[in-house]
Amino acid sequence: MTRILIVRTSAIGDIVFASPIAAALRATYPDAHIAWLAEPGLGALVADDPTVDEILVWPKAEWQRLWRERRWLTLAGAIRKFRTTMRAHRFDIAIDLQGLLKSGLVTWLSGAPRRIGLGSREGSHLLMTEVIPKGGIMERISSEYRFLAAQLGLPADPFVPTLHVNPEADSRARARLAELGIAPGTYAVLAPFTTRPQKHWFEDAWQALAPLIPQRLGLTPVMLGGPADVAAAARIASPGAGIVNLAGSTSLAETVALIAHAGLVIGVDTGLTHMGIGLARPTVALFGSTRPYLDTGRPNARVIWLGLACSPCRRHPTCHGAFTCLRDISPERVLTEARTVLETPAP
Repeated sequence: MTRILIVRTSAIGDIVFASPIAAALRATYPDAHIAWLAEPGLGALVADDPTVDEILVWPKAEWQRLWRERRWLTLAGAIRKFRTTMRAHRFDIAIDLQGLLKSGLVTWLSGAPRRIGLGSREGSHLLMTEVIPKGGIMERISSEYRFLAAQLGLPADPFVPTLHVNPEADSRARARLAELGIAPGTYAVLAPFTTRPQKHWFEDAWQALAPLIPQRLGLTPVMLGGPADVAAAARIASPGAGIVNLAGSTSLAETVALIAHAGLVIGVDTGLTHMGIGLARPTVALFGSTRPYLDTGRPNARVIWLGLACSPCRRHPTCHGAFTCLRDISPERVLTEARTVLETPAP
């Protein structure tokens, strides 16, 4: 039996984008044992995928802490323990989808005789037995992973992000909705939060949009986010905003379940928005400073991107904080796209 390790340790959106690779491998290696290596907690995104047999955890935060504390011997012992655990799985193939030195290191520690890196850089190519450059049609969602699949002779069509809901988390999510008096399918998930300000739609824009959602679409706005988003969520969902604020109060698996039952998802370039596409929910994604996937792979998902000359600037904005690429996206434009996806049959 072929034993395969997928290495895509973070982040939420990137794991969502990479999710079709497991099914592509399963189609080619139907009897294989397929494992996915992720950072703590993030494996929940693929743990219920029937094509993934096992979730393995890379304790990245622990290694970083030991490094900061200069506890070199303890760190070396932790790395040896991780290597021993990984090599006990006797992987035949390890695929590094991240292409960084850190992901290349854990791929190498797996001991797999065949180690494939996608666009390996930062020296990680030295730890691979073969490297496949990034490619594909960059405007299409999951393009680089789809290209990799094609290069490996795996099925690469349709290759759309696909997530699966954990039954226990689903029960908790349904109970939470019942407590709030919200029925499945009657709410719109708002996903305003990312790690970089140049990817954010403005807080006043969300506040202007929120009351229009029940008025014109008949849906209740429900805002989701992580623990780091609590303060910003409180500002957006100020008294009278009409937003049900669940930011920071749900686990990742529960968040997946809540998005799976949403009637609509509206968000910026962030993992929760991409989950909407992975769960085939009507989705409107707002892009500004980052390169958008204009082809979502789903008929009921649309991207708003103004295509300004300065966009995408990625991590180097030139607008001195004006972020016109997002400021000029109006709530009315978002509503127009929302109506379109709501009227489009689900795939």
